[in-house]
Amino acid sequence: MAASLTLGYLLGSIPFGLVFTYLSGAGDIRKIGSGNIGATNVLRTGKKWAASATLLCDGAKGAAAVVLARHFLDGYESLAALGALLGHLFPVWLKFKGGKGVATFLGICLALYWPVGAMVAATWLGAALIWRISSLSALIAIALSSAYFLLLHHYDYALLAFLLSGLIYYMHRDNIRRLMRGEEPRIGKKSSAAQ
Repeated sequence: MAASLTLGYLLGSIPFGLVFTYLSGAGDIRKIGSGNIGATNVLRTGKKWAASATLLCDGAKGAAAVVLARHFLDGYESLAALGALLGHLFPVWLKFKGGKGVATFLGICLALYWPVGAMVAATWLGAALIWRISSLSALIAIALSSAYFLLLHHYDYALLAFLLSGLIYYMHRDNIRRLMRGEEPRIGKKSSAAQ
């Protein structure tokens, strides 16, 4: 059990946003825009390949934690998933200041049960097309993830998704306040606010 949690945390704490931003020549992502290490903030550097790489790798590390635990650590994939998200949100290497967990959560869902991951991704895309607000789209998709797991009879994963969703909502508390004030930026518009 502890091994799964630790594995997940170590994988989740890899700061891909920081790595790819440096490799792109844009400098320290923590000093750009919102200071967040996630793909949305990396995109503010103007380095689209770095943002895409961050998105893919942040998702992949969540998926890898689940798959490795499932096959090599007695199937404690739920603990590995929790560890991966905690590692991304609170990486020890960056003084516990990480990303907001959306891409990592999607990777986790895809690895736990890919049809749910696909439904979460489709929900985000649909909401983004309607409202053009990245954070709102993510919050809607993540909120529905537990219902999707229940609908497809994966009750244990539904509870896990509910817990992880709570963590992500906490990390988006400033975004939620801006959404309530109608101040959250739309996709494609530059802003220093965190998404």
